[in-house]
Amino acid sequence: MLDFSLTPEQEKLQAEARSFAMQEILPVAWYYDEIDDTPLPLIRKAYDKGLINGDIPKKYGGRGWGLMESVVVTEEFAAACPGLATSLFDNSLGMEPLILCENEPLKKRMLDQLQQEFKLICFATSEPTMGSDVAGIRCRAEKKGDDYILNGTKFWITNAGIADYMTIFATTDPKAGHEGIAAFLVEREWEGVSVGRKIPKMGQRGSNTAGIHFDNVRVPAENVLAPPGKGFVLAMQTFSRTRPAIGAFAIGAARSAMEFAIHYAKKRQAFGAAIADFQAIQHKIAEMYQKVETSRLLVWKAAWEADQGRDPTIAASIAKFYATEAALQVADEALQVFGGYGYTKMFPIEKFLRDIRLYRIYEGTSEVQRHIVAGYVLNSYEPVMPPLEELPLHREKDPMEAASEAGDKETAWRCRMCGYVHYGEEAPEECPYCFFPEKAFMK
Repeated sequence: MLDFSLTPEQEKLQAEARSFAMQEILPVAWYYDEIDDTPLPLIRKAYDKGLINGDIPKKYGGRGWGLMESVVVTEEFAAACPGLATSLFDNSLGMEPLILCENEPLKKRMLDQLQQEFKLICFATSEPTMGSDVAGIRCRAEKKGDDYILNGTKFWITNAGIADYMTIFATTDPKAGHEGIAAFLVEREWEGVSVGRKIPKMGQRGSNTAGIHFDNVRVPAENVLAPPGKGFVLAMQTFSRTRPAIGAFAIGAARSAMEFAIHYAKKRQAFGAAIADFQAIQHKIAEMYQKVETSRLLVWKAAWEADQGRDPTIAASIAKFYATEAALQVADEALQVFGGYGYTKMFPIEKFLRDIRLYRIYEGTSEVQRHIVAGYVLNSYEPVMPPLEELPLHREKDPMEAASEAGDKETAWRCRMCGYVHYGEEAPEECPYCFFPEKAFMK
């Protein structure tokens, strides 16, 4: 039986995350957006309260959050500030390859350290010339004995400027495509690791984003997350577990844009009435709410699938591209409700619109998600309906009566070209509609 209610433990966590968002994130959101900076003390507060790193498995001494817990917390953080929420979430993204990898000694060492000390870890697949095309990685990893030497650049990396550790995806052979991809855990202080300037962005300005350059960086064998050939799979497994969280970011941000629009519509007077009394505004608000609720259901489904041990890839892609596109529509309509005030920096909507716009791009663009879903539907989805040429589409006779009258012997033939159904022992020599010959008919 389906149950869409949160457990008491999840409700408690939601309340804690909401309280933190309202008391700690919301008051500083616009300030850090204005100065284009990420407040480390805020992330430290979230760490101290146990609101980040919760997804470290219990096996390694962690709290063992499932994906449901993560998306619940993420929605609340993003409702206060999508940009700051991105940096708060980034440890989950950076740790996921570590949690999923097969290097047990590295897992135990690093996951223990991330719990005992306030450390940040980022995730790096994207490069200046590639993003969603992970198989197109050009950052090189050359094997030297048991170690690897990294050379190249990563770009668009969240928290790159403040992270202590980095999960890096590189290739041993660019011509090998996904077969050459490997993954490594790199420390910021290693010789040859350089972090670029903060990338100036339209939105999500409270989230640190920068490039990372590697100049003959030696990665010891014990820091290999995945050998060549297994790195691509590890990246895809990571995305299938983190894309629902991007949907949760979108839900939180859209929810706040909707709430601001509702409050403004109730207060704003026009033509002698609150604009909330006008059907045009009511329909906008109804559609905003419908999109927020639908997005949450899709995100929760993807999170539930992951927590049940199922492959959440398709559900995660659907949740990601629906929720992120719906959020942009909600924010745009919210700004329309505000009118001219919505376009100013004195009101909150323009920031949410700027912040939300990124969701359709990072961790796989909407176009990539459609490609993933289309590939599944066209190649793996198992339809319930029969193929068209086998469809019992009777129009001229009731098939039950025809069978009774003929002693269960009358045969029907369907033209595979135009769909005409012919009754008789043999197919007609020619279709009376499309003129295709007898061989076009299927019994």
